[in-house]
Amino acid sequence: QVQLVESGGGLVQAGGSLRLSCAASGIIFSICAMGWYRQAPGKQRELVAHITSGGSTNYADSVKCRFNITRDNDKNKVYLQMNSLKLEDTAVYYCQVYNEFIPRADYWGQGTHVTGSS
Repeated sequence: QVQLVESGGGLVQAGGSLRLSCAASGIIFSICAMGWYRQAPGKQRELVAHITSGGSTNYADSVKCRFNITRDNDKNKVYLQMNSLKLEDTAVYYCQVYNEFIPRADYWGQGTHVTGSS
Protein backbone atom coordinates (compact mmCIF):
# COMPACT_ATOMS: atom_id res chain seq x y z
CA GLN A 1 0.00 0.00 0.00
CA VAL A 2 1.42 3.33 -1.06
CA GLN A 3 1.49 6.00 1.61
CA LEU A 4 2.62 9.58 1.47
CA VAL A 5 2.98 11.66 4.59
CA GLU A 6 3.63 15.38 4.33
CA SER A 7 5.00 17.52 7.11
CA GLY A 8 6.55 20.92 7.68
CA GLY A 9 3.62 23.21 7.07
CA GLY A 10 2.69 26.03 9.37
CA LEU A 11 2.28 29.74 9.83
CA VAL A 12 5.03 31.90 8.41
CA GLN A 13 5.50 35.61 7.96
CA ALA A 14 5.76 37.05 4.49
CA GLY A 15 9.37 36.83 3.40
CA GLY A 16 10.04 33.83 5.58
CA SER A 17 10.92 30.24 4.73
CA LEU A 18 9.49 26.80 5.27
CA ARG A 19 10.64 23.35 4.29
CA LEU A 20 8.03 20.75 3.45
CA SER A 21 8.81 17.05 3.55
CA CYS A 22 7.02 14.11 2.04
CA ALA A 23 7.85 10.57 3.08
CA ALA A 24 6.83 7.79 0.72
CA SER A 25 6.39 4.12 1.47
CA GLY A 26 5.07 1.11 -0.41
CA ILE A 27 6.56 2.18 -3.70
CA ILE A 28 9.91 1.84 -5.50
CA PHE A 29 10.90 5.42 -4.87
CA SER A 30 13.90 5.50 -7.19
CA ILE A 31 11.76 5.05 -10.31
CA CYS A 32 9.12 7.53 -9.26
CA ALA A 33 8.56 11.10 -10.15
CA MET A 34 7.36 13.36 -7.38
CA GLY A 35 5.35 16.52 -7.39
CA TRP A 36 4.21 19.21 -5.00
CA TYR A 37 0.81 20.72 -5.68
CA ARG A 38 -1.16 23.30 -3.79
CA GLN A 39 -4.74 24.35 -3.48
CA ALA A 40 -5.71 27.73 -2.15
CA PRO A 41 -9.25 28.41 -0.87
CA GLY A 42 -11.65 28.73 -3.77
CA LYS A 43 -9.02 27.82 -6.35
CA GLN A 44 -8.10 24.75 -8.32
CA ARG A 45 -5.20 22.57 -7.36
CA GLU A 46 -2.07 23.61 -9.21
CA LEU A 47 1.35 22.15 -9.78
CA VAL A 48 4.06 23.91 -7.79
CA ALA A 49 7.13 21.81 -8.51
CA HIS A 50 8.02 18.48 -10.03
CA ILE A 51 11.09 16.26 -9.96
CA THR A 52 11.75 13.18 -12.07
CA SER A 53 13.52 10.03 -10.99
CA GLY A 54 16.62 11.41 -12.68
CA GLY A 55 16.45 14.68 -10.79
CA SER A 56 15.12 16.97 -13.51
CA THR A 57 12.93 19.68 -12.09
CA ASN A 58 10.34 22.15 -13.22
CA TYR A 59 8.43 24.84 -11.38
CA ALA A 60 5.36 26.97 -11.67
CA ASP A 61 6.31 30.45 -12.85
CA SER A 62 4.95 31.91 -9.62
CA VAL A 63 7.51 30.08 -7.49
CA LYS A 64 10.58 30.00 -9.72
CA CYS A 65 13.70 31.25 -7.98
CA ARG A 66 11.93 31.04 -4.60
CA PHE A 67 11.11 27.36 -4.21
CA ASN A 68 13.41 24.38 -4.61
CA ILE A 69 12.38 20.73 -4.90
CA THR A 70 14.84 18.00 -4.00
CA ARG A 71 14.68 14.29 -3.31
CA ASP A 72 16.56 11.82 -1.17
CA ASN A 73 16.22 8.33 -2.61
CA ASP A 74 17.94 6.78 0.40
CA LYS A 75 15.25 8.16 2.70
CA ASN A 76 12.34 7.90 0.24
CA LYS A 77 11.64 11.57 0.73
CA VAL A 78 11.01 14.63 -1.35
CA TYR A 79 11.38 18.15 -0.04
CA LEU A 80 10.12 21.56 -0.99
CA GLN A 81 12.21 24.44 0.29
CA MET A 82 10.11 27.57 0.14
CA ASN A 83 11.84 30.92 0.49
CA SER A 84 10.64 34.49 0.27
CA LEU A 85 7.13 33.34 1.00
CA LYS A 86 4.29 35.54 -0.07
CA LEU A 87 0.76 35.79 1.23
CA GLU A 88 -0.44 34.26 -2.02
CA ASP A 89 1.53 31.10 -1.27
CA THR A 90 -1.06 30.32 1.39
CA ALA A 91 -2.59 26.97 0.49
CA VAL A 92 -2.78 23.32 1.33
CA TYR A 93 0.26 21.64 -0.16
CA TYR A 94 -0.01 18.09 -1.43
CA CYS A 95 2.66 15.59 -2.34
CA GLN A 96 2.12 13.40 -5.39
CA VAL A 97 4.05 10.35 -6.52
CA TYR A 98 3.84 8.12 -9.54
CA ASN A 99 5.87 5.36 -11.07
CA GLU A 100 7.29 6.81 -14.28
CA PHE A 101 6.44 3.57 -16.09
CA ILE A 102 2.81 3.82 -14.94
CA PRO A 103 2.20 7.58 -14.82
CA ARG A 104 -1.58 7.35 -14.59
CA ALA A 105 -1.39 5.48 -11.29
CA ASP A 106 -0.54 8.35 -9.02
CA TYR A 107 -0.85 8.69 -5.28
CA TRP A 108 -1.44 11.67 -3.03
CA GLY A 109 -0.71 12.67 0.49
CA GLN A 110 -3.21 14.19 2.88
CA GLY A 111 -1.84 17.70 2.54
CA THR A 112 -0.14 20.15 4.85
CA HIS A 113 -1.26 23.72 5.45
CA VAL A 114 0.96 26.66 4.72
CA THR A 115 -0.37 29.98 5.91
CA GLY A 116 1.32 33.27 5.24
CA SER A 117 0.88 36.24 7.51
CA SER A 118 1.70 39.91 7.08
